[in-house]
Amino acid sequence: MTEPTHGATQSPLPPQPGSHVPAHDASRGALESEDGRSIGELLTAVTTNVSTLMQQEVALAKAELRQTTSRASKGVGMFAGAGVGGLLFLVFLSVSATWGLSRWFGVAWSALIVAVIWAIVAAVLASMGKKEMERVRGLDRTTETLGKVPNALKGKEEENR
Repeated sequence: MTEPTHGATQSPLPPQPGSHVPAHDASRGALESEDGRSIGELLTAVTTNVSTLMQQEVALAKAELRQTTSRASKGVGMFAGAGVGGLLFLVFLSVSATWGLSRWFGVAWSALIVAVIWAIVAAVLASMGKKEMERVRGLDRTTETLGKVPNALKGKEEENR
């Protein structure tokens, strides 16, 4: 047996999250969302949200770039200071070597010996640097993948293979 409702009709409970909602409600148009917005309003909202998101991403990238640039410039400055210190060390080391060798070879010959040693070091470093520069190929992978973008946008990825 069921209990009588005493003539009162109970209102249906609002749908719970995740419950099934009918696809079409007779009280709204075919081109309206559940909250009553039209497709045009929904597209405007999506466009606005995407635009806002992109603006926020650009702002974040700019902030990160400023911070990274600041740190990098400090690092470069410290490397430059270290380079100056290292150069001064080598100058004084060379002067000391010249002075030490002058006991056996005289000042002129000892200065020439130190200069030849530095010329040999410079030639070896230049040769190694040249070999490294020959190995530089640029942006091969980036150029290759960027060349595939137009076909991918056209939906013709198979032409990229």
